[in-house]
Amino acid sequence: MSRTIFVTTALPYANGSFHIGHIMEYIQADIWVRSMRMSGHTVHFVGADDAHGAPIMLKAESEGISPDELVARVAAERPQYLNGFHVQFDHWHRTNSPENIELSQGIYKQLKAAGFIDVREIEQFYDPVKGMFLPDRYIKGECPSCGAKDQYGDSCEACSSVYSPTDLINPYSTLSQARPELRTSEHFFFRLSDPRCVEFLQSWTTGQDQQGRPRLQSEVLGKTREWLSNEDGEAALSDWDISRDEPYFGIPIPDAPGKYFYVWLDAPVGYLASLKAYCAKKGIDFDALIDPDSDTEQVHFIGKDIVYFHALFWPAMLKFSGRKTPDSLRVHGFITLSGEKMSKSRGTGISPLRYLELGLDAEWMRYYIAAKLNSHVEDIDFNPDDFVARVNSDLVGKYVNIASRAANFIGKFFDGQLAYVGDTSAMQAEITELAQTVSHNIELGEYGRAIRQTMAYADTINQAFDTAQPWILAKGLNEASAETKAQLQDICSRAIAGFKALSVMLAPIVPTLADRVANELFELGRSFTWADAAVLPTSIARFKHLLQRVDAKQMDALFEPPVVEEATPTPGGEAIADTIDIKDFVKLDLRVAKIVECTEVEGSDKLLRLMLDVDEGRLRQVFSGIKSAYRPEDLVGKLTVLVANLAPRKMRFGVSEGMVLAASHADEKKHPGLYILEPNSGATPGMRIS
Repeated sequence: MSRTIFVTTALPYANGSFHIGHIMEYIQADIWVRSMRMSGHTVHFVGADDAHGAPIMLKAESEGISPDELVARVAAERPQYLNGFHVQFDHWHRTNSPENIELSQGIYKQLKAAGFIDVREIEQFYDPVKGMFLPDRYIKGECPSCGAKDQYGDSCEACSSVYSPTDLINPYSTLSQARPELRTSEHFFFRLSDPRCVEFLQSWTTGQDQQGRPRLQSEVLGKTREWLSNEDGEAALSDWDISRDEPYFGIPIPDAPGKYFYVWLDAPVGYLASLKAYCAKKGIDFDALIDPDSDTEQVHFIGKDIVYFHALFWPAMLKFSGRKTPDSLRVHGFITLSGEKMSKSRGTGISPLRYLELGLDAEWMRYYIAAKLNSHVEDIDFNPDDFVARVNSDLVGKYVNIASRAANFIGKFFDGQLAYVGDTSAMQAEITELAQTVSHNIELGEYGRAIRQTMAYADTINQAFDTAQPWILAKGLNEASAETKAQLQDICSRAIAGFKALSVMLAPIVPTLADRVANELFELGRSFTWADAAVLPTSIARFKHLLQRVDAKQMDALFEPPVVEEATPTPGGEAIADTIDIKDFVKLDLRVAKIVECTEVEGSDKLLRLMLDVDEGRLRQVFSGIKSAYRPEDLVGKLTVLVANLAPRKMRFGVSEGMVLAASHADEKKHPGLYILEPNSGATPGMRIS
């Protein structure tokens, strides 16, 4: 039975570029959408930029542009990421759109009419210099529990205490450094604690989707149980502050001058706004899709950090404004790098754009992420060595290898024609059952299991091919009997049929590769559907190279710092950089360091591994791109200069804890050479350079 499904991903905040976590989520959703469409279902897959809030307003102000200009600039970047990783949204919108203004204000009015909006006076910090009330993230001070300095307004990074901004000792605004003042303001609240809300959410969170499956994963359900009940088993929900005071970049609250919706009210409404804009473009009845009684399924792919908003506020807002509520949440964990949390500030991350710029295949990433995902709320780890091994072993060594070997015989001896000896019903039944299982596991979110099942079948095909030893049958085939020729054709045809089935199973995961197989090898003239898996092919075109192996050096390049463009050379060398003041310079902690050990880094043409003594009671590991200029043994015992307070950087070979300073000429062709800085021999490790 055909289904109609409305699918979204979390809305990225429009003040910066996509990171690998965004790409993971989009790939996860895109695989699911493609698989459902392969089953014949109608899927409306939309996204949008989250375009409101204080951070956007303040960043735009710092750049001397309007918030709308900032959002437009960021939005212009999106296609290169989405297209680059073959993620095909039907429509991409923004929350500062006419549709979102209309829907957000309409939902608010309906909630107010139903008695779910309260107006109360609250005290909060106000920055007298910036002239604005401060969100928690812009307030710092001393932790009221442990006394740690420079802690944020909601929690302490030193002792993990949670508190109110007004509890901070010696608070200050991070925007102006001024001491904030406590001021009173009227705020609007959504009555989440209303018994009607609590009763609905108790039912909704424990309910099922239209397929009879739990709408929430067990881990998510467990968290909602904690939020919905206290130790006495009574409702423990607090009402939700949905307003902010001007200046604020957001949607105005109707009949409340100077008041705006908090970004988390209008952001999820952006899902509906994007769908509405798409429906208008395609001539689809938007109201019919979101009618509470419609059969449309509403599925949200989100990260574990925003479950509270999507499992409580969002369904309650929809329910009590008379709209259809979500059918299910698909919640995933974070992505880590070799076991460590990715952090842009620490340099421990993967740049999706750099990945594409280096020419790494997007479908390698799609396959690797899919192989790691399951239906639970678990973090997945990106390990560079595992990435290389898994892609090369599975996609190239197992999958593509089948076609490259079997197609060679079919093309050479049988002019591309396939033929099967004996009954093929058992093979077709096996393929049908496996394709249904793989499809079902993808629908459940068990991508890793689906890939394991697919690759197990690839192993079976390869083993059968090797056991049959067609290369022996092919020797002297022109003089061989008709029976031998038929046997060889059958062996290779069954391998090709298995390869086609594998291609169907992998199509949601590596769609561009699968489309090439469908149209270049099998000349299908369209993309695969699940029904194609067990249809035996009767001919193939000439086999073309499908996929290259990952080179470990490509991984090295991904994790090495990008080359920074040099200033325009002058006759004397390189132009002097922009002027800085003493405050900028003193941020650098330059130390004398002694090179205790120095070794080559296996697999890298540029790096040497230095172990440095900086008089810390331990040695620091630093990777430096000076291999072209020095032999390791020549550096041991030398003094050099280390940037000691540079954030550690996770590289494929380990963590680099600083940077060694070196000099080179801007024009390396005319003036080759790279020279590390060496302090006078009287200096000792640990001395600070100033």
